[in-house]
Amino acid sequence: MRKVTATAVGFNAVYVVSQAIIARRLGPVAHDALRLQTTTSAAKFRSILEGWDDVELARYRSHLPPDMVHPLIYGASLCASALQLDELSPLPSWLRRGLVIAPWLSALGDYGENVAHWYLLDHRESITPAAIRVTGTVTNTKWALAGACLATLLAGYTRVGWRAVRASRAR
Repeated sequence: MRKVTATAVGFNAVYVVSQAIIARRLGPVAHDALRLQTTTSAAKFRSILEGWDDVELARYRSHLPPDMVHPLIYGASLCASALQLDELSPLPSWLRRGLVIAPWLSALGDYGENVAHWYLLDHRESITPAAIRVTGTVTNTKWALAGACLATLLAGYTRVGWRAVRASRAR
């Protein structure tokens, strides 16, 4: 159990640092970056890019290299946290399997999004309705998978904590 705990805590700490690095690089374009990533509209995608000056575009571009490592980090963080939860309170096999697989599917989607956006920044003629529908759908699916994992983990850890409190009061 201690090895799993240390692994989960370690990956979660590395995740926080990685997220902070990305947020710092994005700075004031973070909100627009999220809109750019999640849109399924080519017109909105183009409009966001055209609304950025050279500094803002450079900020967005600068977040991509660390964002190529970030999916591995959050995949490992969510997976280790799921295994830790299973150690504390055994999960049904289908749920454990889902909590271990979904972060990696999310990470794969993140890589697809990053590669596509890196390409589209330099090949604006490729910003087509079909391309942006695909990238937006992949991004939104990535967020849904990671968010569902996180919500499930938070609920599971809350349940474990609540049981611990009730058990300590019963003593």
